[in-house]
Amino acid sequence: MAEDCIFCRIVAGDIPGRIVAETDHAVAFLDANPLAPGHTLVVPREHYARLDEIPSDEAADLFGAVHDITDSVEAAVDADAVSIGINDGEAAGQEVPHTHVHLVPRFEGDGGGPFHAINPNSEQPSDAELDEIADAIRDA
Repeated sequence: MAEDCIFCRIVAGDIPGRIVAETDHAVAFLDANPLAPGHTLVVPREHYARLDEIPSDEAADLFGAVHDITDSVEAAVDADAVSIGINDGEAAGQEVPHTHVHLVPRFEGDGGGPFHAINPNSEQPSDAELDEIADAIRDA
């Protein structure tokens, strides 16, 4: 546990959280500053700042919890869909340095966009650049 981490403190029960589900390695609770009714965060019980720090078995449990709770979040608020996302690192918009998965209920006409709306003016790479990036990812 990182004592200065708000999510660790929620998981430990040191501060209140509206916990909606728990597994061996994950805890799900309502976001205190929701983007929509039912906005839920799923976090690993242990403190890991970035996704690549989580051991594989704990990551599998984390994403299993995301899988299991998504339908419940959608049904609870009568949403039309759910956007699921991770801001992995400060440059990606991560505000709390404890890995967390956002489950944001979406409603027809809510004005929110797809993930491609994050940077709609980004330059599109050429086919050669895409091939080079694909090779680099495979080699990493």
